[in-house]
Amino acid sequence: MLDMGFINDIRKIVAKLPVRRQTLFFSATMPKDIAELAEAMLRDPARVAVTPVASTVERITQRIIQVDFSAKSGVLAQLLKQEPVDRALIFTRTKHGADKVVKTLEKAGISANAIHGNKSQNHRERVLAAFRAGEIRTLVATDIAARGIDVDGISHVVNFDLPNVPETYVHRIGRTARAGAEGIAISLIAGAEEMGYLRDIERLIRITLPREDRRTPGTRDAAPATSQRPAQHRGGRSAPRAHTARSQDSRGHDSRGHESRGSD
Repeated sequence: MLDMGFINDIRKIVAKLPVRRQTLFFSATMPKDIAELAEAMLRDPARVAVTPVASTVERITQRIIQVDFSAKSGVLAQLLKQEPVDRALIFTRTKHGADKVVKTLEKAGISANAIHGNKSQNHRERVLAAFRAGEIRTLVATDIAARGIDVDGISHVVNFDLPNVPETYVHRIGRTARAGAEGIAISLIAGAEEMGYLRDIERLIRITLPREDRRTPGTRDAAPATSQRPAQHRGGRSAPRAHTARSQDSRGHDSRGHESRGSD
């Protein structure tokens, strides 16, 4: 929301509101910048949090494919041709990376479009409408641009770049397996850095995800020790989180809250 330039619009709207008002502030996640925004706009807000994001939907089949850096694009194109894709949502870490993936897929004969912060609002809305209608089957997005995407029928979520925040992984793959449907989440991993991200994700969701190694034999590292699990996993269980509470005006304040309610 902030990175895409909406903060100025928000400030203009708030400036026109009455001084005495009741405000409800909702956010799917509560990073530091959003928490600071809430604190600036609310007075002594009561915070309410749903279950911490530490579990994945049981109907999502998750798997990891280890690849060489140079082979990521080729493996992605191969997957999109082999998998029974209805709609595929592909995540990259950067805007440039999203555009590069689109160009690579188009060279492989796969039609794709990208949405990210450098695209105009009209372009993003037009592409999303086409994706929702099924006119576009492959959408490449960054995490910021993908926030708020609510499209049923996404059969596949592919992490071209693994996120460095474990909770972001859960949010990403949650775009599939909606409305009782099945879903598939595939992550392409290259290098030690992304393997570290994977370990953090597995620690959060309490699942050791099944892996397929497609790296060139000479580049394969020793696999980290993991506990033995079944060959394929769906979903996961929530990891317990500690919650702290503070009281200012007889209302509970949860330091991990995602909904704020207050009066200004």
